[in-house]
Amino acid sequence: MDRMIATAQFGQQDIARRLGLNVTDLTCLGFLIEASMAGESLVAGDLAVRARLTTGAVTGVLNRLEKAGYIRRAPDPGDRRRVVVVMEETAQERILAVYGPVYQRLAVLFADYGPEEIAVLTDWFSRARGLFEEALREIREEPPLAP
Repeated sequence: MDRMIATAQFGQQDIARRLGLNVTDLTCLGFLIEASMAGESLVAGDLAVRARLTTGAVTGVLNRLEKAGYIRRAPDPGDRRRVVVVMEETAQERILAVYGPVYQRLAVLFADYGPEEIAVLTDWFSRARGLFEEALREIREEPPLAP
């Protein structure tokens, strides 16, 4: 598990570099993609909460993502004082050009498993994520260890 997490972390660095981003920007882009796929609109404050960043830091992230052509800001139709973050139409194909080979390999791997086995894997990863988030909350609440 530790090796898989380390590989994923290094992978995020490599993918971010290929996309012309840093890891924080890529992480925020992932939250924006997830929201877009769920039919949700995010404002900067929503993204700040999800990414555990200040609103000032998120403004910098959004400036960089906009400059790189991944997102644009648009007035919130429900509240003209707010601005929603919208994925640019070309962003998905640019992202899939990098992530596509990973997804293709995972699809081949998943094809080796039946629906019941995939259900068990889904359950395990969902539950493991919850446990991991719980443990990390506890770690964040503890003071740093003395040197």
